[in-house]
Amino acid sequence: MILKKLLKQRFSRTKLEKKATCGGNSKYGKHAVHNRHVVAEIHSAAPVRICDIGGWTDTWFAGHGAVFNIAVRPCVEVKISLYPRDKDERVTLHLRNYNDTYSLDPEKIAYDKHPLIEASIDSMEIPGDISLEIDIFSEVPSGASVGTSAAVCVALIRALDALTPGRLSDHETAVLAHNVETKKLGLQSGIQDQLCCAYGGINFIHMHSYPHAVVHPVKTAQKTRSELEKRLSLVYIGTPHNSSDVHEKVIADLGDDARDHPVIEKLRELAAEARDAVSAGDLDALGRVMNRNTGMQRALHPHLVCDAFEEIIEIAGFFDVSGCKVNGAGGDGGSITILGDGDTEKKKKLLRTLAEKGYQSIPVFLVERS
Repeated sequence: MILKKLLKQRFSRTKLEKKATCGGNSKYGKHAVHNRHVVAEIHSAAPVRICDIGGWTDTWFAGHGAVFNIAVRPCVEVKISLYPRDKDERVTLHLRNYNDTYSLDPEKIAYDKHPLIEASIDSMEIPGDISLEIDIFSEVPSGASVGTSAAVCVALIRALDALTPGRLSDHETAVLAHNVETKKLGLQSGIQDQLCCAYGGINFIHMHSYPHAVVHPVKTAQKTRSELEKRLSLVYIGTPHNSSDVHEKVIADLGDDARDHPVIEKLRELAAEARDAVSAGDLDALGRVMNRNTGMQRALHPHLVCDAFEEIIEIAGFFDVSGCKVNGAGGDGGSITILGDGDTEKKKKLLRTLAEKGYQSIPVFLVERS
């Protein structure tokens, strides 16, 4: 009965592709199950976050804060294939980035293989008369310090939300995704990533009291958006980072209450300056804010800007870039956002030079909405 209602009512607002069988190849890879009939498919995607000015002020130990950030693709992509209930395989996961496939019972979930994904599934209701195959794929490497874990949670929660009546709002989706990391898994996490991945766009996030925040889209002219996209580069240093571990190191230095710490206060101010620069179409001013923010990250903790980031920043300087911002928590792994001066040939030469040093460029494109 629930399955019948799903087909008739619940997917009217969800992108569906009905298929006769589950098989063949796609961007998600080849399905492991070929004999069951696919009733419907749900597709969901969430962008990642770059250029987070004011990061670290969106944490529980900062108390209140402000963050400017930019949502971009490549997105994390989720596809759910629905089948009539199979008592042996209620939920089958295909995790393409890990080349891992396994099944679980949604009523008896253990957070033991991929806790983030398992906890996200455990947060949602799955109707009892269906079985699911869930494919998850991202072109962005895990641990790239661009909020990939938040994007996974947001995209998966949104897809699972389509299984039951009603829809979570962007804000409700972000809050639930944040709870997965902090409450279900006990990890350290600010709030900006989940909000950026759920809302999309260029945003100024005002956190008036942790974890409560208001998201203000930054109004920009189309010319500014086009120029910004043209000038942005995302460079992965080749080593993943663990955001929660980096948070623990900073907390050990700052203590449990960093509300009045001078670096935290300055980071809050820089977020507003970045918002104002982009609103005014002054991307060179944004670049200067990016450089100052990275300087504040160095001041916050000596391990937030590692030698690889310093090398990239030094090389970028030879190509007259406007600014560099170490993404997210920073540390010994992750990525950096570079804002060029608008010269396309210089940008190409810079990325070739960095590639010769072993650093990976990931093409990015602005996302209007998640």
